[in-house]
Amino acid sequence: MGEEAPILDIESSEENATRRNEDSMVDLYPLSSYYFGSRDAVRVKDEMIADRVVRLKSDYAAHGLRTCVEAVLLVELFKHPHVLLLQYRNSIFKLPGGRLRPGESDVDGLKRKLASKLSVNENVLLPGLEVGECIGKWWRPNFETLMYPFLPPNVKHPKECLKLFLGRLALHQQFVVPKNFKLLAVPLCQLHENEKTYGPIISQIPKLLSKFSFNMMEI
Repeated sequence: MGEEAPILDIESSEENATRRNEDSMVDLYPLSSYYFGSRDAVRVKDEMIADRVVRLKSDYAAHGLRTCVEAVLLVELFKHPHVLLLQYRNSIFKLPGGRLRPGESDVDGLKRKLASKLSVNENVLLPGLEVGECIGKWWRPNFETLMYPFLPPNVKHPKECLKLFLGRLALHQQFVVPKNFKLLAVPLCQLHENEKTYGPIISQIPKLLSKFSFNMMEI
């Protein structure tokens, strides 16, 4: 006699599919529901590329692989997703985040860095912020500016790893940034493949978000 066909757990499959759909749905609140303020200016560590290279070498000598985490925070404007970016000197754009401390987890470190970059008090975490899944990872093989979205096979000791996480914002969040920075809401359509303005990583964010669906919340 032939083997019996396996019995499929249809209910479990449907539950898993529903859970995946819920995870891929992102609620976006209007930009007008958020408060934006400023606080005292902060010192920028890397005024020049050469300064960054020196700091990378120093960090690597002291702690080994440098791991950085950054958040992709989304708001709604004109029924289109916008990414919150920090702007410095009108030409440098950054995602909020920074370097992890030794032994610090990705989530704890990202929440700490977001508090230092976007909160009126750097020791107070942003209320209601959820750190979602990692949507991208880049590697720096050597002490240079170029990063790769993969680890080259001939590289045994990369110098830096950068991880992007999707952040889910609560309604009526307050953002307070240093006076020497601006916090801008930039539409995905403007970021898409615009490497000249936003760099090779930020310009890829629309592609990284293509698997998500956006729920434009009305308040």
